[in-house]
Order: sequence, then C-alpha cells, then structure tokens
Amino acid sequence: MLGQPMSMVLPGVVGFKLSGKMKNGVTATDLVLTVTHMLRKHGVVGKFVEFYGEGMSGLSLADRATIANMSPEYGATMGFFPVDHVTLQYLKLTGRSDDTVAMIESYLRANKMFVDYNLPQIERVYSSYLELNLEDVEPCVSGPKRPHDRVPLKEMKVDWHSCLDNEAGFKGFAVPKDSQNKVAEFSFHGTPAQIKHGDVVIAAITSCTNTSNPSVMLGAALVAKKACELGLEVKPWIKTSLAPGSGVVKKYLEKSGLQKYLNQLGFHIVGYGCTTCIGNSGDLDESVSSAISENDIVAAAVLSGNRNFEGRVHPLTRANYLASPPLVVAYALAGTVDIDFNTEPIGTSKDGKKVYFRDIWPSNEEIAEVVQSSVLPDMFRGTYESITKGNPMWNQLPVPSGSLYSWDPTSTYIHEPPYFKNMTLSPPGPHPVKNAYCLLNFGDSITTDHISPAGSIHKDSPAAKYLMERGVERKDFNSYGSRRGNDEVMARGTFANIRLVNKLLKGEVGPKTIHIPSGEKLSVFDAAMRYKTEGCATVILAGAEYGSGSSRDWAAKGPMLLGVKAVIAKSFERIHRSNLVGMGIIPLCFKAGEDADSLGLTGHERYTVNLPSNVSDIKPGQDVTVTTDSGKSFTCTLRFDTEVELAYYNHGGILPYVIRNLTGSKQ
Repeated sequence: MLGQPMSMVLPGVVGFKLSGKMKNGVTATDLVLTVTHMLRKHGVVGKFVEFYGEGMSGLSLADRATIANMSPEYGATMGFFPVDHVTLQYLKLTGRSDDTVAMIESYLRANKMFVDYNLPQIERVYSSYLELNLEDVEPCVSGPKRPHDRVPLKEMKVDWHSCLDNEAGFKGFAVPKDSQNKVAEFSFHGTPAQIKHGDVVIAAITSCTNTSNPSVMLGAALVAKKACELGLEVKPWIKTSLAPGSGVVKKYLEKSGLQKYLNQLGFHIVGYGCTTCIGNSGDLDESVSSAISENDIVAAAVLSGNRNFEGRVHPLTRANYLASPPLVVAYALAGTVDIDFNTEPIGTSKDGKKVYFRDIWPSNEEIAEVVQSSVLPDMFRGTYESITKGNPMWNQLPVPSGSLYSWDPTSTYIHEPPYFKNMTLSPPGPHPVKNAYCLLNFGDSITTDHISPAGSIHKDSPAAKYLMERGVERKDFNSYGSRRGNDEVMARGTFANIRLVNKLLKGEVGPKTIHIPSGEKLSVFDAAMRYKTEGCATVILAGAEYGSGSSRDWAAKGPMLLGVKAVIAKSFERIHRSNLVGMGIIPLCFKAGEDADSLGLTGHERYTVNLPSNVSDIKPGQDVTVTTDSGKSFTCTLRFDTEVELAYYNHGGILPYVIRNLTGSKQ
C-alpha cells in the first residue's frame, strides 16, 4: 500500500505430501485443522509450505483455499498449491472465458509451472518434509483456546472433562470437581431454562474460507434438513447465525432449496464477511449473560472460523471451538460440547425416538450431488459483475472535493493519528533504550488478539471512558475493529483483552499491570501514559510465538503509541515481528534455551538495550547485550532481519520513511 518492496529472508520451503483420499463424512475443515496441528508442531514460521502428491487430485479448489487461508494459524508465510486441472475447472466454474483459461494453461505449461498428474511426477527437493495420508483424517474440532489444539470428535467429551480439571491454561479452566456438574437455573423470556459448563450459547457458521466452500456450506444445509425432518430444534437462547463469505453462497443455498431448513434452526443470513470469528458476535440475551456471569459458567461457542483465541469470539464464552459448518449445526442441536456423538443422542425426534449424530450426517455423495446441481457459473458471473457497481447506500454517500482529507475533530470513528507530529526532515537515527521499565511480562502464545483486540469494548475500559466522555452511549460503542480509524480508541484498546495473563499481576487475569515505581495497579493504558509523563521508556517481556494470529497492524501501532521501545521474546510470529519493525519498535530474541524465567528476570528491573548509536554500525541479526539495574545482563539476537528493516528503524518506522522518500529527504 505504501509502495515499498517486501523485504524478507529467503524462506525455507516445507514440502507437504498428500496421499490417499478422504473418508466418507470427513470435511475440508477436518482436513485443515489436522494440517494446522501438524504444521504448528513441525514449526513453519517464516517458511513457505508447498502441498504436493497424488492426494491433491481429489481436493477441490475450495478445499485447497481453506488450507491455504489457514497459514497465519499454522504460522507459515504462505501455504500454496501448484496450478493443475482443478484450478482450470474452478476458473471455468467462476465464469472465466474459455479463451482466458486456455491462455493461462498454455502460459503455465510453457513455463513448467503446471502440474499434470497424468505425467510422471518429478521428486522435488524441499527444506523439510511432512506427509499426510488423507484416509487418516477424521472428524475433529480445535480448541478451546487455540486453532492448532486439535481434538478428534470421538475424544471430545473426554477432552472437555480434562479441560475442566486442568489448571488454567490453553487446555484448562481449573473448575473445582465439586462444581463441575453445577446447573444454573434462569428464566428465558418467562420460560424456565438452565445452563451448565460446556453448554453452547453461540453457534456461528462464519469465516471467509469455510463459508465460501460449497461442500461444507451445502453439507451444513443438509444436516439442517435432516434435523428438521426428524423434528429436532435448537434451544432458543443459543445465538445462531450464518454469514456467507460471498454473495454466491446465498444463490446456491436458495437454488438447492435448503436455506429454509437453516432458517428453521435459526441460521439466518446475518451479513457477509467477518462476524463471530472477529468478535462481532453482538450481545447474548441479558438472561443468558447474567446466568453465565453470576454462576461462573464456562460457556461454549462453536464456530466455523479460523481463530478462537481467548477473549476474541465473545467476552462470556471462555471455551471456543473451531468446527466445520455441518458440525456447528450438530453442536447447536446438541446444545453442549460435553457430548460423545458416537454413543449419546443429539436429541429426540417428533415421534419420541432418540436421534444420533449418524442419523443427520450426510454422505459425501449426497453433498456432491447438491453441489453439482446448485453451484452454477452464472451465479459467480452475476455476483462479480455487480461488485463494482456498489449498492444504493454506498453510491449515495456524499464525497467531499479537494486533494486532502478533511479531518472532523468531533468524529469518534476517524481521528487524525499522531504518527507525523514533530517529524523532522532528517531521520532521527537509532533511539536509545535506557533504564526502561517493563510494562508487561508475558508467557507463551500472546496473540495479536491479546495485544489489540478487535471485539467488543468493555464497559469499564479506558476506551469506554473515552467514548462516554464524548457522548457515545454504551449501545453505540461498537467494536475495536470498527473504530480502528481512531488512534485514541485503539491506543486505549491496546492490551485491553479481558483474558490477558500478565506475570506482574500474580494470579490475576485481565488488562491491568503494575506501575513499577509506585507499585500501583492500573489499566495498561493508564500505566503507559504515566510512564510517558514521567519520561520513562518501556519494554515488554514475552515467551514463544509472540504476536501469533491475525496480521493486525494495530498490534504494532498500539504499543508504539503506548511508548513501548522494545519487545524481548523467545520467538516472534513473522508478520507481527515485521510490523513491530515498521513502527520503530526493536524486536529482540532471547538466546536458545533462555527466557525471562531462566534468567531470573521478574519484570521489576529497569532495562538498557546496548545498541550502537550509528545505524551503519548495526547489522541484521547481530548480538545485543541487555543490562538491568539489578546487575543482571544477557545477550539477545537483534531481529532486524534485512537492511531495509534497519532503514525503517533509522527513520523511526516505515511511515516517516515513506514520507521522507516522497519529499526527497531520505538519508
């Protein structure tokens, strides 16, 4: 967007061989969750993943796209599939002309970039290898807190009970044994109701890739049809929704005649694009919210999204499971994740018989038949043609004239950011980090959702206070994601995740920290502002995989606005590390085998990063000594990976660098 080249270290390429064919009843989502689990275990941060092998020929393009789109979850720079006959079929299906498709094929064949499975396959050399027999993929979900924590469906009930038992962590809620079977009674609009641990309160068919894949979308609709015919219903307090990834989906659901069954179970189309998966779940019914909060219930959300990090989906769903769209429908009908689908009934039919999972699950043949008859090229043509025409609401927006944007000082959505205030024509050079305080001390797997949440704005947060002071009522807070054009809101929303675990607060969970000089417990924003007022720099200590999840630019912009000068971690997720550099924050890695705990760092020390004062003396990946006022010192690896990144750092970040380039004052 800024016209800058992408600079990166030449990536290793992991060869992921697929063989065999998926069994009946296994979906693309089951495959992608299996692949994500394998790749996260293998370690592919900063690498490309190329899928190959004879198992590829049986995967539709939509199935491949589902896998490729999960690359942020497995940590790769990208996952990709070579072009073959399946790609060409997709181009035809989506309305491309025969001439265009023929030109693409001949070009790729001439450049040895087309894979033809009818010809002998060349064994390619990869940096490392993985292999999966598609016959071994089984129905599964992932959760309750991370996309790569895969759980086979047949083990779900056992896994759920171990999560209740386990100490608080990625796979634990630490619910005491004597309260695990607690049942909370409440009244839902006059009807007696009850809720217990593991009960589903949100069931959402959502996410860009899963909801653009005809086989899983029509599969979900077939589950709904079978369930409706047997007389099964979804409890009225479960918040159900359907958000297709494309307008085409609505067309083929209507053509198949199956949308009415989804509607009957409450899966009405609520919009297109990001909904529950990004935290746009909206409020639960007040009676349900109160029952969960007052009884400390570990309620569940089941969604077909890509990400289920803590605090992302909804503040009140502590367990969040990723599942295929048909499984989302099945869990909505069951009403709980505390169920063994193999042995326990989902519900009772209208004639009093027990209905099991197998009774409502469609075969691959049934799904293929509906896809074949309902997904047609004209649907894509019609939808794509109308995209550029906009809609009446958009087209009628008044457009101001003039070449500069006219900032509205009263807007709480769009606010002029401070990135260019006090900017000099010449670069400021490396900024020293001397006697910095530790703003936050984290463990492993701090995601961009922990750093800069996109979901709802908590009523007691600094962002809420800012909005209320400007006359915005609570019902109009909207989400952090919708207010990303306002730096004042987003700075206050940085580290505002309600599930944040900061080691400076022993045993307490939430968006607070200790202001070290005074010992006061403050919101992260208030503590950061106090450090700024006192003229003190801050750093962050972290564990492995810091910044995993969405490639959210605000996860780097926010810390910069809070005055964070460096992040010292065991390892970084690639995009987030690159974004930190782009905002002028120094990423440092502990040496292998070391971390804050092993070095005896508590976060109460003051930190000095000993970097040369002249950028020409700094080299990508060099060793840097960090000293503390407690007498401890340790060596870190400087994670500026390229010369271009050093140039950004010298300029105070990518934005000033680009402006100086435009004005011809680059040095």
